[in-house]
Amino acid sequence: MFDTALVNLYTSDIEAGIRFYRDLLGFTETFRTPTEGVPEHVELRLGGFTVGLGTVEAARRAHGVTAEPGRPAMALVVWTHDVDAAFERLVAAGVPAIQPPHDAGNGNRNALLRDPDGNLVEIVAKVG
Repeated sequence: MFDTALVNLYTSDIEAGIRFYRDLLGFTETFRTPTEGVPEHVELRLGGFTVGLGTVEAARRAHGVTAEPGRPAMALVVWTHDVDAAFERLVAAGVPAIQPPHDAGNGNRNALLRDPDGNLVEIVAKVG
């Protein structure tokens, strides 16, 4: 019945979101509309996961939705091989840190940051 899915995050600054997910986290842009100028929707892929970024204005116009970026209702989890190195690189690039790297007690090492709109982004690696 269904083929695939993605998470769509609403953003107040789509270009900052693109830089964060593409340039800092390594996602690859796979779709954008419109194709010229500042987009109102972009999809970016990492491995088998796709995240969409849609502008607050497009959400209002196309769907009648009043989007509130950054409300902590969810966290996007991105796996890495080295949480400490990834955390240092992201913080050095100006990404707001919420929780520094720590052992989570479940065989994982985690850290928590915020994307340009305030959405929670958790980076995780297996310990050992």
